[in-house]
Amino acid sequence: MQRAKVRGPGYNLPSHMENPRYALVGYVKGPAGEFVENLRRELHPDLPHLAAHLTLLPPRFLRDTEASALQQLERICGEAQPFEVALGDVETFTPATPTVYIRVSQGGARMCELHGQLNTQALECREEWPYTPHMTIVKMAAGQPVQNALQYARERWASYTGSRRILLERLSFVREDGQNCWVDLAPVLLGRTLVSS
Repeated sequence: MQRAKVRGPGYNLPSHMENPRYALVGYVKGPAGEFVENLRRELHPDLPHLAAHLTLLPPRFLRDTEASALQQLERICGEAQPFEVALGDVETFTPATPTVYIRVSQGGARMCELHGQLNTQALECREEWPYTPHMTIVKMAAGQPVQNALQYARERWASYTGSRRILLERLSFVREDGQNCWVDLAPVLLGRTLVSS
């Protein structure tokens, strides 16, 4: 995702994005992230490239300004220590939504706790789905395509030999800049103060 400087709400946004959504994610680098990104390209080559990530706050509209949201992130995340998560099995959210993902098998309770602390004030949102710590592989058309993708992803993940452990210490506050397009606004470091863009 491309970097952008933090500005006031609506700065340089396309007219159809004057009320954008925001999210907080932890990018997954290294072998596990590369695996998911490559698998996504295989399963759904028409999708724009999105970096592999774990989501702490799913997409939402802000209840206040970007600046107030960033202050809230700095305060809460600055008091939270980095922690490790482990990736588990490949699953799907079908029938709720035709998404294939890798469940977080360890560290999920800590992700849920941090999500609960963050989902207040400027960042408060009634989630569309119950918060489930995971790393999305791909969102497909409903029906047979998602079942085929699930089976293929399970086979590929079973043969993956890299590390399944991820240290969450640096998160990214992102803004929707178009369909399937998100722009990094600011890094958010756990246990440390916010680094300005």
